[in-house]
Amino acid sequence: MTTVRQRTGRRAGWGFMIIAAVLGSFLAGASAPTPLYARYATIWHFSPVTVTVVFGVYAIALLITLLVTGSLSDSLGRRPVILLALTVQILAMVVFLLSRGLVWLYVGRILQGIATGLVTAAVSAALLDLEPADHPGRGPLANAVMPTVGLAAGALLAGALVQYGPAPLRLVYGVLLVCYLALAVALFSFDLPPTDRRPISLRPRIGVHPELRATFLAVVPCIVACWSLGGLYLSLGPSLMLGLEHSANRLLGGATVFALCAAGALSCLLLRGLTPDRIMIIGCLMLIIGLAVTVPSIMVGSGVVLGIGSIISGAGFGAGFLGSVRHLVAGAEPQWRGGLIASVYTVAYLSFALPAVIAGVVSTRLGLPTTAICYAALVAVLVLISIIAERLRNRRQTAGR
Repeated sequence: MTTVRQRTGRRAGWGFMIIAAVLGSFLAGASAPTPLYARYATIWHFSPVTVTVVFGVYAIALLITLLVTGSLSDSLGRRPVILLALTVQILAMVVFLLSRGLVWLYVGRILQGIATGLVTAAVSAALLDLEPADHPGRGPLANAVMPTVGLAAGALLAGALVQYGPAPLRLVYGVLLVCYLALAVALFSFDLPPTDRRPISLRPRIGVHPELRATFLAVVPCIVACWSLGGLYLSLGPSLMLGLEHSANRLLGGATVFALCAAGALSCLLLRGLTPDRIMIIGCLMLIIGLAVTVPSIMVGSGVVLGIGSIISGAGFGAGFLGSVRHLVAGAEPQWRGGLIASVYTVAYLSFALPAVIAGVVSTRLGLPTTAICYAALVAVLVLISIIAERLRNRRQTAGR
């Protein structure tokens, strides 16, 4: 006979999969508009600057919401906050479905940012709450891998539906809307462990403990490099690929983002058993190699080589960020972690948005290929600074023993 413990374990396993799917689907929604930006720009006559601003408002809205509501699920419970986030995300899909101009895109992206900011901390905590007892470490792994899996899937799905499906500006949002409705229903199919309810606090908790500041300063350039590269790809990457290939195939544009993000997810899975500092250094080196492939691809106008560079850079993106975060968290006492993680994501999402907007502005003067080459060079410099800073920190630490 099936025991109560076995049934409870199965429900927890099912719940873990649903919560992981929620996390992945929100990031899929974040990357879904990316293959459509060039088409929007053609229909509604706006420039690359506007494309990057539409992208940037999402990241800023996400960051502000995450900082303000990061502990909300500790007060209201995981399920109510996740349901609230799904409701806002569904509203964003409706706005995209009804969009008739640029203002609609701004509203939809801001709503998406708010929804993702609401769901991020609640889902991250729920994955730890539901982590299978016989698979320790699966919760943090899902938190690390599912966002990049979602970004990859969303870009590829959107590119395919825009290129080959009917109603190219609507279909992907309709598919995502159905997905979010189904996930909202599925949330009631399992139990979540109760939380110790705390008084509601909307005060941002951000800060790095003095003992961690040297490590934080060493990894910040790596975090900035990873997320600024991701921001460029998700805003202007498809346009760059289509320009190099002289193509209008939106699936090809979506595949560029897919290559970066899927490689990032795979590198997290393959390198997870290494020490955090080794993961970060490997990620930094792969970023440099990837950028060394990407720059010549732009100079000679080869989309194929750009795709190879995107895969290598994406592996560096995933490993670099995973190693950076684990490197920081490993040395943090539990009471320091809330402010530390908030600091990490503040740096990450500002890097995700602001450099891409600046690149959009510069591209109107220099052109997208030249802007991308300069951008890649700056990212490579940041990665080198992080490698040097980490080596110096290790040397000082060794000398102090």
